Amino acid sequence: MKKKHIRRLDFEIDKLTNSIENSLTGEVFDTEINQLGKTDLKTIKKSDWVFDWQLEFRNPKNEVYKLTTANNPTIIQGLLSIEDKDDHIFMHLIESAKFRRYSTKNYYQIL
Repeated sequence: MKKKHIRRLDFEIDKLTNSIENSLTGEVFDTEINQLGKTDLKTIKKSDWVFDWQLEFRNPKNEVYKLTTANNPTIIQGLLSIEDKDDHIFMHLIESAKFRRYSTKNYYQIL
């Protein structure tokens, strides 16, 4: 019998908001959530992410979405992989960009 690999998640969500908020100034940035495209995928370096987003993107059952600010759509703030299972949506993975995961972060962790 093949041993099942269990992934443990270790992240904290600071607060739930509809936008990205600067933790020092309180400035709020409008956010957009769009489906990840092939051109976006080229900008994702494996070393900057915990999960293999290339693999998630290639899975035909999954849809991968990116979180960006409205003013800067080229910088991906976070990624989300979901699957439509007809009667519900299953979230496979969710991850914040590497630059958002440090204790000296400037923005609240929303993903």
